[in-house]
Amino acid sequence: MVNAYILIQTEVGKAASVANAVRAIAGVAEAEDVTGPYDVIVRAEAKTVDELGKLVVARIQAVEGITRTLTCPVVHL
Repeated sequence: MVNAYILIQTEVGKAASVANAVRAIAGVAEAEDVTGPYDVIVRAEAKTVDELGKLVVARIQAVEGITRTLTCPVVHL
């Protein structure tokens, strides 16, 4: 299992609607709108790194109002 945090920047005033839309996507465990340099932080889960990439590019980045994402895979040592 691959876990990652996805940091999302949104258009002005869109953080809450983006968080709600992303929460409904399969593979998203949590999505919260926050303050700071990013507007939404998502915790996502996938079986493989490839599936994680597809989740981010095909599903999450397709949500209206998102301007930029940064994916941070969790490292288990």
